[in-house]
Amino acid sequence: MKELLFGTAGTPISAKKRGSVEGIQRIRELGLGCMELEFVRGVRMKEEMAGKVREAAEEEGVALSVHAPYYINLNSAEDEKIDASIERIYQSARIGALCGASSIVFHPAYYHNQDSEAVFERVRGLLEGLASRLEDEGIDAVLRPETTGKPTQFGSLEETLRMASAIDGVMPCIDFSHLHARSSGKFNTPEEFRDVLGKVEEFLGREGLENMHCHISGIEYGEKGEKNHLVLRESDLRYADLMAAFREFGVKGLVICESPNLEVDALLLQGTFNNTDL
Repeated sequence: MKELLFGTAGTPISAKKRGSVEGIQRIRELGLGCMELEFVRGVRMKEEMAGKVREAAEEEGVALSVHAPYYINLNSAEDEKIDASIERIYQSARIGALCGASSIVFHPAYYHNQDSEAVFERVRGLLEGLASRLEDEGIDAVLRPETTGKPTQFGSLEETLRMASAIDGVMPCIDFSHLHARSSGKFNTPEEFRDVLGKVEEFLGREGLENMHCHISGIEYGEKGEKNHLVLRESDLRYADLMAAFREFGVKGLVICESPNLEVDALLLQGTFNNTDL
């Protein structure tokens, strides 16, 4: 990536229509640079529409990513649920690639009271197979397991970075709000933000920092981790310090805002990163 782009998780609230094409057009009108296509309830977009989405994104100069369905658990005790999870990620990648989306984000698994290393190896094997399948079929999309917001979910920072370093075709989605919630309030100081970015570089080199995919929002949390997303200025997330760390480390890629006010906070993050008066 040449720069750090900011955008929304789904169509901006202020778009006149809720479609992806209208969302892309509104992203450009707002002066933002990217949008995540939300396939979270299922991959329902047809190939014809995917072509229109790609055309709109290319015309407007908007970078796209995809969030795969929520109903994914690569550590299920039931084989049919694992097969269905793989299929949902695959279809997200197939349709996402037709849209021109570069990254496919998903929540990978739950621990189910199992050893972290055992879950890691199981998820790793499944993602290696899927990444190989995508390459064989010429589907140009990067799989991005996401750092997760609850301690019961597989997806700590180190697990996510290890997974990305172990498999070609896999990179992390680092959700800074999830890291903050998962740890009951940590990952929220300049030093902790620098530590996260330093670990990205340790595991993935400069490519990791120059091809980042991040989620950021305000977040409410408790002892069990994430509860719900909040508007940034109504939360305790020190987003200005995070943007300063991004500048310090020369981060490039996509920043997707998941706050309830979507584009308002996306613009806030963009302005803070660029040191623009708001």
